[in-house]
Amino acid sequence: MSLDVSRKISRALTQEIETLNNISRESGSKLWRDIAERLASRRRGYASVNLSKIDKYAKDGDVIVVPGSVLGLGKISKKVTVGAFKFSRTAVEKLSNSGCAFMNISELAKDNPKGTNVKIMR
Repeated sequence: MSLDVSRKISRALTQEIETLNNISRESGSKLWRDIAERLASRRRGYASVNLSKIDKYAKDGDVIVVPGSVLGLGKISKKVTVGAFKFSRTAVEKLSNSGCAFMNISELAKDNPKGTNVKIMR
């Protein structure tokens, strides 16, 4: 059963959802299917997470997935890997200055198809 992404306007979003579904099918990981379902739901349900929240709840070396956008409020002092659909300009600057890795969710899923040791943050 595939997700109905026909109502989504953004081509980048539909490609992200399709990629996550394919990785989920190939690897048997339920995590990427869950993230794809969250992105396929209505936009009001997307997560918007500030860097201060990531810094508060994450540990050094954690892999964090945000099914939505990462915003640049606050500072980040931990070395984490963050995967999200969108990043604000200030979030990108602060993450790169602190030495954190950040990427699209599909890139993170390709690097870790089983989804081991990945935390979802809302």
